[in-house]
Amino acid sequence: MLSLTTAVVVASSTVAYAEPSAELIEAAKKEGMLTTIALPHDWCGYGAVIDGFKKKYPEISVNELNPDAGSADEVEAIKANKDNKGPQAPDVIDVGLAFGPQAKAEGLLQPYKVSTWDEIPDTIKDAEGYWYGDYYGVMSFIVNKDIVKETPKDWADLLKADYAGQFALAGDPRASNQAILGVLAAGLASGAKAGKEAGEAGLKYFAEVNKAGNFVPVIGKSGTLAQGSTPIVVAWDYNALSWKDTLAGNPPVEVVVPESGVLAGVYVQGISAYAPHPNAAKLWMEYLYSDEGQTAWLAGYCHPARFNAMSKAGKIPQALLDKLPPAASYEKAYFPTLEEVDANKAAVTAGWDSVVGANVQ
Repeated sequence: MLSLTTAVVVASSTVAYAEPSAELIEAAKKEGMLTTIALPHDWCGYGAVIDGFKKKYPEISVNELNPDAGSADEVEAIKANKDNKGPQAPDVIDVGLAFGPQAKAEGLLQPYKVSTWDEIPDTIKDAEGYWYGDYYGVMSFIVNKDIVKETPKDWADLLKADYAGQFALAGDPRASNQAILGVLAAGLASGAKAGKEAGEAGLKYFAEVNKAGNFVPVIGKSGTLAQGSTPIVVAWDYNALSWKDTLAGNPPVEVVVPESGVLAGVYVQGISAYAPHPNAAKLWMEYLYSDEGQTAWLAGYCHPARFNAMSKAGKIPQALLDKLPPAASYEKAYFPTLEEVDANKAAVTAGWDSVVGANVQ
């Protein structure tokens, strides 16, 4: 899996990146539109990524569907619009690792290998090009310090009476990859093995937190964090750090990587098999995996898929490296295998209602 060790940046630039072909650019311009789904602008720097694509290709308008949707919703949107070439049909998806192979197996994706294909680690891409890793981060706690005086340092802390009615997930664990893996992280912290065992242990943990009155069945985001309805949210580090920037000290927040159950998560890209704008979708992928696109994700606190290759080639600005959390926070990060992610997802989505019984919305 990807290394979380920041490589020494050297002066020379040796990574070759071929611009998209003139034919692809022209075909995409003729289509004139790209439809994305589930891309909040404060997630992984996507606002800047989308703006960069628009600036580079002003002839292509970007139609953004349901920014707050989860990975399962993205897959369902492809299914629901198989025969629809209108604006509700997504061209591309950005989903949790487990959802890429699922979408491929269901015939919902089409293959495409970007110019920088060889620099995407083999462990996070489909050999045939149906899906490929785009970025990764680790699960963290973001805490509203106006309300929460003592920041929780680990998962076990969140069972304390001090945190009554304060703790939320950043999604519905029956559909959101971020929330599903939040449950897995809690299970890992208990000592369970990644996969079905950790999924079941995570459900047991959330049942205890819910019974204690500490769990809030609200999807946590920067707004709910600031308002105080969810003063502690479990979210990817890049989301938490982006929210911190957005809130700009009002209220003051703290972002911590827990001491145990440090879970790393990879997201993947794919092009819908039914994409109304397939050439625009391919051009979007080329942009995302270009130096410019990868750097924009890094500016949003995500470790992009080509991080190691770009780092070795001196393509990452030192200022961006300096903004990342300390490397020590990531040393215990665990990258679950695809099989472990799938087994956990099955356990969590099937068992949440019966074991935890909190209707997150």
